[in-house]
Amino acid sequence: MPLPRARLAVPLVTALVALGAGPLSGEPSPAPPSPVLPRLVAEGHAPAAAMLSASPSGSQFQTAGHGIRRADRFRAGSITKTFVATVVLQLDAEGRLDLDDPVGRHLPGLVRGEAARRVTLRALLTHTSGLPDYAPGTTHASPPARTSAREAVRRVLAGPWRPVGHYAYSNTNYVLLGLVIEHVTDRPYATEALRRIIRPLRLTGTSFPGTRAALPSPHGRAYDAAGRDVTVLDPRTADAAGELVSTLDDLNRFYAALLSGRLLPPPQLRELLSTRPASGPYGMGIYRHTLSCGTTVWGHNGLITGSYVRSATSPDGRRTVTFRVNTDAVPRGTLAELEPALLDAEFCRGAQGRRGHETARPAAFRAS
Repeated sequence: MPLPRARLAVPLVTALVALGAGPLSGEPSPAPPSPVLPRLVAEGHAPAAAMLSASPSGSQFQTAGHGIRRADRFRAGSITKTFVATVVLQLDAEGRLDLDDPVGRHLPGLVRGEAARRVTLRALLTHTSGLPDYAPGTTHASPPARTSAREAVRRVLAGPWRPVGHYAYSNTNYVLLGLVIEHVTDRPYATEALRRIIRPLRLTGTSFPGTRAALPSPHGRAYDAAGRDVTVLDPRTADAAGELVSTLDDLNRFYAALLSGRLLPPPQLRELLSTRPASGPYGMGIYRHTLSCGTTVWGHNGLITGSYVRSATSPDGRRTVTFRVNTDAVPRGTLAELEPALLDAEFCRGAQGRRGHETARPAAFRAS
């Protein structure tokens, strides 16, 4: 199956080595420098690549090429979805909404007709709503650059959609979930994520830019497939589907906290990780990936103009890896080969299991 990629481009979504303390008893020794990062630069046409791995024994930061520092803020694309799903599940735990609520109960003026009655919040979270993607990628005609995601979603909701219950990755689902959060809490989804996730975890480099096109400092540069500098970008084209700005350290800390149960009660954490609704590896704003050694990791990726990022975490949250490149130009085939190789090297050291096991990936993230 194709590599999962969550694409938000402009316009309209067309738009290390710092080691910690020595290993604890039973912890693997720090990995040697990754041979994959230089390949992302040489074969993937990326100006720079970087990776941060973290475990109880410390952290390791690695780079290849020039232009990425550990503290840099960057656009994290569809990793935003894991934050939004976490907030929705917290509201479910508080009894302020139910995952089986029809979306029309919370957005009656926006979602109408059959979708309002049949599409549930669970279907939005798991991409089984059948609603069309407002951001289908660069192969489709795009509206003017200043068109916001919410304006685009209103347009696509007027058209046909696939049958409810079948997995089809759609950024529309998470724009709607952002609006549901606002309806339930009377506060923007970004404010809820700030007070529920970002502040409690002290994610000091993470933010939702809103209308701010410039990245906060410190940051490097970002380049599109044509080599143009796209560091300045209108985040309204991504909204709750992909506007997040973050850092390598913050993403590792977030996924470690999420998988270890710090952000969700056990029933909601089980819902997050349940892949039954999507009939595949996708849960709710997160997906599993089985490595060649048989080890399973959880996380998400994000592809937005000028950036690709991938976070992966062990099921107990004890080991987390995030890598990124400062371009959206890495060819799909190259990424399909190098990303699993990088994760294998980080998570399979010392693991028992047969090599060459076929990896499990979601069906396509349609906005790629």
